[in-house]
Amino acid sequence: MRKLTLGVSAIALAGCLHVGAMPVGPVPPLGALLDPVHGVWGIASTADLPSDQTLSLEGFSGDVEVKYDDRSVPHIFATTEADAARALGWVHARDRLFQMEMIQRAVAGTLTELLGKRALAIDQNARRLMLAQAADAKWNAVPDTAAVKQVITAYMEGVNAYVAGMRPQDLPLEYRLLNAKPRTFEPRDTYYLLVRMSQTLSYQEEELAHDALRELVGAAAADALMPIESPIQEPIEPVAGRTQARFTGAAIPAPVLPTPAQVSEARRTLDAAQQLARATAMPMSAVDPMNLTLTELMGRGEAVVGSNNWAVSPSRSANGHAMLSGDPHLELTLPSIWYEAHLVVPGVMDVYGVSFPLSPIIPIGFNRDVAWTMTNTGNDVVDFYREQVDDTLSPKKYLVDGAWRDVTVREEIFKDLRGRVIQRDTMYSTHRGPLMQTSAGWLSQRWTAREISDEGNVFRMGMSAQSSPDFYERTATFRTPAQNMLTADRQGNIGIRSTGRYPIRPNGGRGDRIQDGTLSANDWSGDQPLMWYPQAYNPTQGYLASANQQPVDPQARNQYAGANWPSPWRAMRINHILRDNAQMTVDDMRKMHTDPKSELTPFVMAAIASAAESAKTAGVWTADDSVAYSLLTAWDSEFVPDSRGAVLFTMVTTQIGTLLWDELILPGETRRVVTPQQAVLVSLLRENASVWWDLRSTADSVETRDEIVLLGMRKGWALARSLEGNDPATWRWGKIRMTNINHILRLPGFGRDSLEVRSGPGTLSPSDNGGTHGASWRFVVELAPEIRAWGTYPGGQSGNPVSRRYDDRIDLWQAGELAELRVPGTAADLSVEHTTARLVFTGKGGAR
Repeated sequence: MRKLTLGVSAIALAGCLHVGAMPVGPVPPLGALLDPVHGVWGIASTADLPSDQTLSLEGFSGDVEVKYDDRSVPHIFATTEADAARALGWVHARDRLFQMEMIQRAVAGTLTELLGKRALAIDQNARRLMLAQAADAKWNAVPDTAAVKQVITAYMEGVNAYVAGMRPQDLPLEYRLLNAKPRTFEPRDTYYLLVRMSQTLSYQEEELAHDALRELVGAAAADALMPIESPIQEPIEPVAGRTQARFTGAAIPAPVLPTPAQVSEARRTLDAAQQLARATAMPMSAVDPMNLTLTELMGRGEAVVGSNNWAVSPSRSANGHAMLSGDPHLELTLPSIWYEAHLVVPGVMDVYGVSFPLSPIIPIGFNRDVAWTMTNTGNDVVDFYREQVDDTLSPKKYLVDGAWRDVTVREEIFKDLRGRVIQRDTMYSTHRGPLMQTSAGWLSQRWTAREISDEGNVFRMGMSAQSSPDFYERTATFRTPAQNMLTADRQGNIGIRSTGRYPIRPNGGRGDRIQDGTLSANDWSGDQPLMWYPQAYNPTQGYLASANQQPVDPQARNQYAGANWPSPWRAMRINHILRDNAQMTVDDMRKMHTDPKSELTPFVMAAIASAAESAKTAGVWTADDSVAYSLLTAWDSEFVPDSRGAVLFTMVTTQIGTLLWDELILPGETRRVVTPQQAVLVSLLRENASVWWDLRSTADSVETRDEIVLLGMRKGWALARSLEGNDPATWRWGKIRMTNINHILRLPGFGRDSLEVRSGPGTLSPSDNGGTHGASWRFVVELAPEIRAWGTYPGGQSGNPVSRRYDDRIDLWQAGELAELRVPGTAADLSVEHTTARLVFTGKGGAR
């Protein structure tokens, strides 16, 4: 058991419970909180797992044995799939009950019933997006006789069996602090989770930002700054014979000087974009305060976080076996978003991986034959329509094809823990989806996640695949969130497919524009066929990789899947490493997760070198320039905690971007309409005389790239010294970029913060300024005759803050190491020295 240092935080919270600086709900009396059984101290008695426990519960058709290994992973051995799911539900509830409730309420829009008015904006957004209606519709469309429905129902029976049998000391800490009790869970809650992940992974809204940009710099420049085709191509679908990334060479047209009317329209449109973003933002932690930055609200922005995966064929591996690696990047929280588990039903499944609490599914993992992992595709699955309504204040009708249709109007009521009404809202929708008022008019929204689909069964089928081809056949109907599904199997096959729904749109198929809602011809007319999807199978290069980049090079196949793609630095780095090493080992795969180099760096450093030569030739090179330049050129280009060069490089790069994009700032304001991806900046670094390098603030001169880069270096040098001290010897990258793993309620003292890691912008382990996102799970699988695997995530299996299992994996994760995963075929195969606890479920009437 961990030392009870967190008890001090619990007592401090007892008097005035806060999330951030706002009270989140009624607080029980201090005496009740300190009660050794019912109060916060009661959690100490459940911090560790019982060494041996037998439970008799309704529903089990036979005995189920659960053995916990020395990493606290439950290995569940059952005779039916339903019994395995029922046991996993009980196990999930014991370790992650409060987290499960938070996930469901975040989708249902009922967080205020636990947290009070603090969560009102998040609940409003969930209901405005109609997330619960989407989940209900998906669940209701699954036939009652479907196997997936029976499995999920059994899982929730296990969850509720745990809740019903809880002792007072079993109640999780968060419920005690909130003076609340667990809800009764329903089978449909799993589909709430699936919709939640679609919201996290596939939601984007950049159309209005593009419109504002067009008003400010002209249509041609706007299309180039938020391009459909990434200016640097390192696609997911390999191009035969290519050994490096391809620059498209597309020039960026000069900006058009806007008229006062266009500036006003840009301002109005940007206001609308912010309104829309705030109306639909829903952070993964469910209680993250709504003081999000504009960059976080406005579309994807530069992909400082994202997911990676790669696989190598036997011909490219030192051991002669296919290998697969993945590290999905999500918000980092305690408890973790993932829960590691192993499910064994002889003749049916033997699957190991990470699960989501609230679901019996292993979405990322492996069985004895095949391994699979995913990254986000980033394809365009959300469209907006400008609607003509009958009343701009309270619409009842909207116009389509010359006829008025009824707006669906509903009242949403938000309550607190005591059932008191906090707020009543009127919300609207059309046949396309939610109808929202902005300063740019009434916009309705269509999104693939609200359409009928059954990801639950697709994931369930995939878990029992026997090969890569079999996996893709089983997952062919997967629709949302669109994912790059990567596989490797024991037969030596590797494959990838960008699986998900790709809507068929009118007018050339582009979805990066606001559509005219008065014409039904602008609606989607179906889905692209499976053969259209980006995909590859056993390529001649012997490896595959995805990292959220544009999936298909338009030179190979020109098809609209999205726009404004994240810069391909991570994809370029993965391919760089795999191209250079034809004898990859398991350890090579592991080291890649925290590889500290970025493919952005050489481009910027080349521009800095050119600027230095120009300055020396022109006689404007200073002593300070020499010191700064020497620090940069001495840097080994690694973003590691002790690095000094990484500090200066990042500040210089930021200052170059600030100077370059002065045309994108609204006149008279500090707001930048958008910040183009770094790949666009790099494409301009190849043009010394582009008009974009000219500063609008210096009307009497025309600056070149070399002059702006030199000025950026000087500004970055000055900024670094002002923030980090005049002596560069004291600078440390680890002081600037840290990882912060917050408790899901942001309770002080219940997270792990200021963790120094090998991480930086554009590296395979990217970071943002808040340090709250990153690799939520890292694993490597060797598809040998006997499956071997290694993995870890930044957290622990338990949601109990005083349990040693709460955060016991963070140190390993921080060090970039992986633990060997134990994969016993039977309960007897897990040795005594590797077993820490045992749990047996029997049918009603069995021994206790």
